[in-house]
Amino acid sequence: MRIIGGQHRGLTLTTVGKGDAAAHLRPTSDRVRESLFNVLQGGRFGSPVVGAQVLDLFAGTGALGLEALSRGAVHATFVDNGRVAQKLIRDNIAKCNRQADTALLSCDIAQLPKAAHLCTLIFADPPYGQNLGSTALTLATKAGWIAPDALIILEDNTALPAPLGFATLDQRRYGDTWITLLEPAS
Repeated sequence: MRIIGGQHRGLTLTTVGKGDAAAHLRPTSDRVRESLFNVLQGGRFGSPVVGAQVLDLFAGTGALGLEALSRGAVHATFVDNGRVAQKLIRDNIAKCNRQADTALLSCDIAQLPKAAHLCTLIFADPPYGQNLGSTALTLATKAGWIAPDALIILEDNTALPAPLGFATLDQRRYGDTWITLLEPAS
């Protein structure tokens, strides 16, 4: 697993090893991440990465948020309650030398604290098939994390309908991974 583009292009991230099966630690593959960022930076959605405040829910290894930082995001907040994931995220932040523009919240999504700032680019990559993405987005909205003009990327193993309060912009399938791009409903 590596950073695909930007300032840290080619940097190899810490390997997951045995991972954490109980926490369903399953990093987004390099191929899916590269395709996703090609979509994000292709112009259809404006320029959602450069200058973004990123919220990476169910961050796992932190690869999505770190990829965004590498490509011009200004800050990333990583949220994960798994001990293995937290160590991986800390190690990967250190590898990228991005301690100054990142924060790691070691909490369950249900205990997400009030937002320190609004985020404009949100990644939600929960354990597949448990409908946790919808719940996470609702809770992040209530806690004040999601900006009104945010672009949200929800990953799962099936095409998902937009959660209440959100509108679907696009859906794409990459093997057994479905990416749903959303925006807050006005």
